[in-house]
Order: sequence, then structure tokens, then C-alpha cells
Amino acid sequence: MKNTITRDHIDALMAASLVDVCTKFDKVTVVTVKLPNGFVLVEASGAVDPANYSESMGAKICLDRIATKLWQFEGYQLSTDLARQVANKPGDGAAMN
Repeated sequence: MKNTITRDHIDALMAASLVDVCTKFDKVTVVTVKLPNGFVLVEASGAVDPANYSESMGAKICLDRIATKLWQFEGYQLSTDLARQVANKPGDGAAMN
């Protein structure tokens, strides 16, 4: 079993996801990402003054934050999978609950 999460893995997850970007109240970007397994992540970014607002900049900030969350979630899942693999080895008295 692999023991690392790669940028390619995160990029592939993002590419396979449904992404919705919208502007709220003329100065807030809300990004919703539905992952292939149905889990949904939401981030928001905004400007104090609508004159300084950029939806594309807000979307980039939000997508970067979502990618960071994916690194954490995927790392947690990999750690769990590796621990289960070790716990299930024959002759090892340890068991993972």
C-alpha cells in the first residue's frame, strides 16, 4: 500500500469533483465542491469594499483552502488505512478498533 498523498492525487480529486462558484452580496465568493464520493466542502472569501472584489481571486483563495482540507482528509484516511493494515497482519496481537 502506498504511504504518501501526492499533489497529483489531490489534483485528480479536484478535477473529478463538481465545483460551484458564486458571488454573494457583491463582495463575497462562495465555492462549493462536491467530491466524487458525495462529500461536500464549502469555503468563502470576501472583500471589505465591493470596489476591491474579484470573484476569480476569491475562487482561487477558496479552492486553495479546499485543496488544503483535502490534503488533511486524505492524509487521515491513508493513516487509518495503514494502521488497519498493520493491525490485521497475522501474528500481530494489536487490533485497531
